Amino acid sequence: MNKYKTLALNTMIFAVGSFSSKLLLFLLTRLYTASFYSEDLATKSLLEITANFLIPVFSFSIAEALLRFGLAKENSVKSVFSNAVVIELFGLALLLICSPLIGLLPYTSGYLPLLIIYITTSCFRQLCAQFTRVRGLLKLYSLDGIITTLTLFLFNLVFIAGLDLGVRGFMLSVICSDFLSGIFLCVAARIPKYFSFRETDKNLIKLMFRFSVALIPTAVLWIFTGFSDRFFINQMVSETAAGVYEASSKIPNLISMVSTVFFQAWNISAIVENDAADREKFYTRVFGAYQSILVIAASVLIALVQPLSLGLISTEKDAAYATAYRYTPLLVVAVLLMCFNQFLSSVYTATKHTKNSFWTSLIAAGVNLILNFALIPKFGTQGAVVATLLSYLACYLVRIFDARRYVPFGVNHFKSVINLAVLVGMSLCIIYLFPFYPVYLVCGVIFLCAYNFDAIAQTLKKILKRA
Repeated sequence: MNKYKTLALNTMIFAVGSFSSKLLLFLLTRLYTASFYSEDLATKSLLEITANFLIPVFSFSIAEALLRFGLAKENSVKSVFSNAVVIELFGLALLLICSPLIGLLPYTSGYLPLLIIYITTSCFRQLCAQFTRVRGLLKLYSLDGIITTLTLFLFNLVFIAGLDLGVRGFMLSVICSDFLSGIFLCVAARIPKYFSFRETDKNLIKLMFRFSVALIPTAVLWIFTGFSDRFFINQMVSETAAGVYEASSKIPNLISMVSTVFFQAWNISAIVENDAADREKFYTRVFGAYQSILVIAASVLIALVQPLSLGLISTEKDAAYATAYRYTPLLVVAVLLMCFNQFLSSVYTATKHTKNSFWTSLIAAGVNLILNFALIPKFGTQGAVVATLLSYLACYLVRIFDARRYVPFGVNHFKSVINLAVLVGMSLCIIYLFPFYPVYLVCGVIFLCAYNFDAIAQTLKKILKRA
């Protein structure tokens, strides 16, 4: 089977487990906006982002090292997994020690024990899920994605809609779902038999730790970029505005959902094909198709942002949610750029240049911080949206040249500029509701579909080849 078919097949397997489940989670947006006031939704968002911020810190991002070293033929799978477990246990012990410091954050009051358990169960599930990928159990990984989402959806209905536990209900839902997922994977994949303290290798632990530690700042910085938006809106505008911003970010996450499905498969291909003779051609063709598919998806989302917002964001609990659609279009473009950055990060992972992933992410965080201070006081929530978009753009501009020093694949920069310009133009049509703006939106979608079709068609030919 050629590498294109392998990538396509793996993407399809991940898609089965992701699309149905992610769409189900997407529908939870209506449950949250119908059950939470905008202030509570802002608290829920801050707790969730804090957990996502702390997970890579106290797990040392070891799940990424598990995948990179576990797929390397020269390493023992048992040794790599045992090392990863030992490192993560050490990190979780540090989490307990540092929990009083975490409790100093004002919005964690009353939620600290749940937050610690939330982080622990998420780390547990993450390690188990990543190990199933290492062992090539992609169908099991996909099935677990479906089961996890169904349990999360049901727990949300019980704890939030049924018992009216609010933010605590959300946290309990994630904790129970992640814990059950980890147990399921342990049993189905017989994961415990791969762990032994005798299999740990000090030299390999050092290599894995050095690789994963360099990824911590990267993960933290990306999360900080998202966190800073909500924090500054909360402080400079209002809690209500922060809640509305949170609601407006749900539709752009559909782009991230498409990207994540592909990226799970691509990460494996990038590592396996790292030493291939035609590596550059492979990257060129795949990135071209990946970019084109996401641009078309983004254009459709922007064109449909108003009806999607109307259907997925409830205004019954809080009328302020009605304005959320105004912030969504440019957030779609921002998430698109984030997805491109994610692809480029795979170059650093495959070639083990994870330090570059850190300093390029630092640029995004720095730009975001400066622009939040400059734009939010003047433009309010829309200022935070623009700050996010420009910070991701800055990171992309640096990475598209830096990453290709290690894998010199081809990129059509002119095409990228045209794509982004049309998407921004469509976004402005929604924000300012220009006369006859639906006509412009339809024309934008048609143009981008035609303009990006060739890259997709060329890759499909490669996939359909027998060789």
